[in-house]
Amino acid sequence: MSAEPGTVRPGGRTARVRTAVLRAAGDVLAEQGFAHLDLADVARRAEVGKTTVYRRWGNVTGLVADLLAEMAEQSLPRTETGSVLGDLRANAALVQRTLADPRQGPLFRAVIAAAACDARTAQALARFYEVRVAEWVPCVEQGVERGELPPGTDPATVVRAVSAPLYYTLLTSGVAPDPGSADRAAEAAVAAAKAGAYGGAP
Repeated sequence: MSAEPGTVRPGGRTARVRTAVLRAAGDVLAEQGFAHLDLADVARRAEVGKTTVYRRWGNVTGLVADLLAEMAEQSLPRTETGSVLGDLRANAALVQRTLADPRQGPLFRAVIAAAACDARTAQALARFYEVRVAEWVPCVEQGVERGELPPGTDPATVVRAVSAPLYYTLLTSGVAPDPGSADRAAEAAVAAAKAGAYGGAP
């Protein structure tokens, strides 16, 4: 059975083509948004044959799905500071820097907007966040083991609670959250978790 377009992870020249095409697709999303993403334009920017792009990704949603998979793979690993608050502050700072980045911020806004009206993009975005949340879940689990958070705390929910207000700020105001907002988001998530808001018994 052949793989779905945008799901193969090749090496060699094909890997270089994929890198160039995904970079070009990200540039278009950041500059112009999902509505202007066109495979022929991406091929031109990447200096790759149009036929290659159509054969490999099939359509723009296949391309966005692969771009999100690549972004998940390339994201920085979690930071472990020895405390759950320190770890989640590091998580919040990473999210804040990403959303404040002049390329990454607009790119995420474009993908999130596209996910609201395209099912495959929504699925790809959900997979992206599943990967990123799973990367940071051990920080919360270790916090429970150290007695910083109550037993039964849902680690994934705590991690999502850290980034949720940062994304809300970006999407509702168009302004990227600042570092102070990131610290407050982490502190609020930890305070709520200690109070048992995320499944634990205080």
